[in-house]
Amino acid sequence: MRTSTRMLVGATVTVALTVLSAVPAQAGPGKDREPARVSVAKDDAQAPDRAVVTKAVPSSASAALSQLQGRIATYVAKNGTRYTFASYVDGTTGKIVLDTTAPATVVASLLSTKGASAAFAAASSEVQLKSNGVSDAFDRRNDSPPFYGSGGIASGGGICSSGYVVQNSAGTRFMTTAGHCFAVGATVTTEAGAYTYGTVSNRRLPTISGHAQDVELLGGQSYSARVFTGGVTSTTSIPVVAAGAASVGYTNYCHSGRTTGEVCGHTATSTTGQVCTATGCKSPVIVYTGGTSVGSNGDSGGAFYAKDASGAWIRGHFIAFGGGTGYAQPWTAFSSAMGLSIVIY
Repeated sequence: MRTSTRMLVGATVTVALTVLSAVPAQAGPGKDREPARVSVAKDDAQAPDRAVVTKAVPSSASAALSQLQGRIATYVAKNGTRYTFASYVDGTTGKIVLDTTAPATVVASLLSTKGASAAFAAASSEVQLKSNGVSDAFDRRNDSPPFYGSGGIASGGGICSSGYVVQNSAGTRFMTTAGHCFAVGATVTTEAGAYTYGTVSNRRLPTISGHAQDVELLGGQSYSARVFTGGVTSTTSIPVVAAGAASVGYTNYCHSGRTTGEVCGHTATSTTGQVCTATGCKSPVIVYTGGTSVGSNGDSGGAFYAKDASGAWIRGHFIAFGGGTGYAQPWTAFSSAMGLSIVIY
């Protein structure tokens, strides 16, 4: 890990970008190299799961399942993803299982025997219904569209955190992050690498654009006005309800990022601070202390906010830390200049 540091008023301030680098190991002088190996794939029939005797699924059940899944796909294409569906033939019973959050009227239409084959009519009467509901496998470090704020994002070996959703005058949505994270034009992915998160534009950084700000926008994908809460692999989130200026003396601000998760109990000590790091001097910035952690490497770009029962009140995003003090880029310092408005949930 490399971190950029510069001394500021006797304290070390660290720009919270994590950079990962892998150096291939190699033999040193006088050391023998390991001889090359030739690997031969094992016979898959010897795999431990091959010892199970699989019960054949009746062809009638397979045909009925195919029809049901076709109906479900048509319904979702027409009506959207309000309800979840999972369907399969249980190999132990030979019966179709349908797990859905859809109401009884929708289920009845999907299982209707009108115009259906005899196989479907026979199988539909024995469908095992469940109402557990299903969801995408995702978390703060493995987000999926539409993307939330305060999740892990990566590009070129660097890891940061997403911020909150904004839009321009044309209504085009973007996700914010810290300007010191990625270069303009960079393709950013989720931390786990499963999805493209967006392309960097509108970068503002003293050493790049001359602005005393630390912000950039990610665009080109689907973004939702929510921010992750909870721990570093949490799936919990809250809606964004507004954005505005921080208040000095407030004692329960939160920051949320991929490294430290959500931490609250921060006290804003200034809204007119300046922080100078290897990427230049940024001002004004929000200065805060308190909480179990003020932030760490990789949290850069993560949302900084106050929260109540209604959701998150955005005040900016985390950009630097040092000596038990955190620094956040204020929302109010760049939003109007860049023609941006906050997107609420």
